[in-house]
Amino acid sequence: MIRPARPEDVPTLAALIRDLAAYEKLSGEAVLREEDLHAHLFGPRPAAEVVVAENDGHGVVGFALYFQNFSTFLAKPGLYLEDLFVIPAARGQGYGKALLIHLARLAVTRGYGRFEWSVLDWNEAALGFYRKLGAVPMGGWTVQRLTGDALHALAL
Repeated sequence: MIRPARPEDVPTLAALIRDLAAYEKLSGEAVLREEDLHAHLFGPRPAAEVVVAENDGHGVVGFALYFQNFSTFLAKPGLYLEDLFVIPAARGQGYGKALLIHLARLAVTRGYGRFEWSVLDWNEAALGFYRKLGAVPMGGWTVQRLTGDALHALAL
């Protein structure tokens, strides 16, 4: 079952995000606080949305966190998937695909022009999974990021 996350899911989401960071070998970057996650998902101006995958009797086994972006070329909003994670014990059972199908339907229903995400170049399992669904890599593009001191320096 796929459903929108609820405020009481925040501790579970935080734990899954930390598990995702460990899987991606980025545990040191997962410095989130549950109160921040709660505020930005369920506060007066949510920055993102989350859906969770539930297994009857086992609770939440995965999540997808996404937000709206915008394509100037299409003059339409799009859906950007920030994170998709299914616990190892539940992989291969269709939860990841169900989460992506849910988001694709949401994008179509909302009239969005794109559904995009990034994937680590070493994650062959994910890359193969996404290719089977019809996703294509965006050759010629690289992700750029400003954080920490560099972000603050530019903002001065």
